[in-house]
Amino acid sequence: MPWPPACRAPEPRRRKSPIARDSLNNRGPEVAFLVGVCRGRQARWEAEDSLAELEQLARSAGAQVAATVLQERDRLDPRYLIGKGKALEIRDRSAGVDLVILDEELSGSQQRNLERLLGKRVVDRTGLILDIFAQRAQTREGKLQVELAQLDYLLPRLAGAWTHLERLGGGIGTRGPGETQLESDRRRIKTRMAKIRRDLEQVRRHRALLRRPRRKVPFPILALVGYTNAGKSSLLNVLTHANVTVQDQLFATLDPTLRRLTLPGDRVALLSDTVGFIRKIPHQLVAAFQATLEEIQEADVLLHVVDISHPHAEEQQAAVEAVLGELGLADRPTILVFNKVDRLGRLPFPWRPGSGRVATSAKTGAGLDDLRHEIVCCLNGGATAGAAVAHEAAGAPASG
Repeated sequence: MPWPPACRAPEPRRRKSPIARDSLNNRGPEVAFLVGVCRGRQARWEAEDSLAELEQLARSAGAQVAATVLQERDRLDPRYLIGKGKALEIRDRSAGVDLVILDEELSGSQQRNLERLLGKRVVDRTGLILDIFAQRAQTREGKLQVELAQLDYLLPRLAGAWTHLERLGGGIGTRGPGETQLESDRRRIKTRMAKIRRDLEQVRRHRALLRRPRRKVPFPILALVGYTNAGKSSLLNVLTHANVTVQDQLFATLDPTLRRLTLPGDRVALLSDTVGFIRKIPHQLVAAFQATLEEIQEADVLLHVVDISHPHAEEQQAAVEAVLGELGLADRPTILVFNKVDRLGRLPFPWRPGSGRVATSAKTGAGLDDLRHEIVCCLNGGATAGAAVAHEAAGAPASG
């Protein structure tokens, strides 16, 4: 994504979104063509589900999806990721389309090659997710974290963007202390990234100062974690009588929210809502959102919210557990909260105190009292879902 030669490298959070509405031409949402790849031994349903999720992401970013296509390949093409024949087919089918979105992460050269061949803008899954985060970030901290992730994503993709401006070897007019435009852009980006990291470190230190008095009061800290759009914000609202924005879209919550929760026996806890996870989560986001993820790491108990009505709820649960493992939280006391049971029309299992799992509906209120009591059980040292999983891994059946 080259910039005009004389321009200073812009801050990504202020750039025009690749999925943005073109207000100058009074156009509606941009029209997108989505492309997925089913690789090797990957199950086709898994690739189809990922492509369906990409469609949700595209709509969340404000795009109108015109068509989707899924290609099966034993190996990814090093030049185009998809096969050239499939790319030409997409070009022939994409009249009236503004951009093509791929459900994989493209290298800089693959993105440029596809754009030249298709004659369309090309965005990959990572770029799309980063764009959504840029649209949704509200606080200074959130915007800084998104900008850091975008710059980290952009840096390796600068190579080749300025080849038409590179100095061709030595000779008259090429000697001296000057630097190429590519080197200049890299230097500016690295300088900006270093500045953002310093600013975020100040945010972390400020958070640590705020946590000191919090730790002096006997209030345990609970953190809602889960796949994006699993219903975490809805649960936060009904449990704490808060008024956090709830939207049926991916990544509606980016900035952590902390609320007071009253438990049975007049016990009080602090409940935090956090950013949702997703499969193929960009590593740039995990690295950039360390300040926000610290809220999860500070929690005494995790409430892992799973949308039990989703056809692939088990895979979403596993994806979240994988990220928690990367954060060193696999052994943190955890309660599995199977939400949206109202869509099933029945309770999938009865609640058993200390089992580490509860079925709930934030919409109807079903199971919320059970959840409050299960939290108390967990805080009193009862069994948790994490303990049950470890028990199963050791070869014994889990209780509950």
